[in-house]
Amino acid sequence: MNLSRNKARKVKQKRLRAKSELSRAASKPRLSVFKSHANFYAQLIDDQKRVTLASVSSLKSGKYGGNVAAAKELGLLMGQKILDLKLETVAFDRNGYLYHGRVKAFADAVREKGVKF
Repeated sequence: MNLSRNKARKVKQKRLRAKSELSRAASKPRLSVFKSHANFYAQLIDDQKRVTLASVSSLKSGKYGGNVAAAKELGLLMGQKILDLKLETVAFDRNGYLYHGRVKAFADAVREKGVKF
């Protein structure tokens, strides 16, 4: 029981540390990702105004979102939304997840659209 609490605390610390590093780049909107076993979510957040500028999720597409192909599809969609907002650079917040698998596929797809991190 104590090990699971310790692990949860470490994950929370990792996320807060990453978020504090991203807050230094407050001039750029933050592209935050969240993944569950079955779905993938992403939000473009303006931390200065505290508003969500754009969001995508695999729930809206109606398809299974727990794989790399779905993350890539959502990345292309998010990249287009970012370009529609006339933004070129964002700060990528992987939310403590390893840059691997779905997170990497999403980030690469956003970059394919021409958005820079």
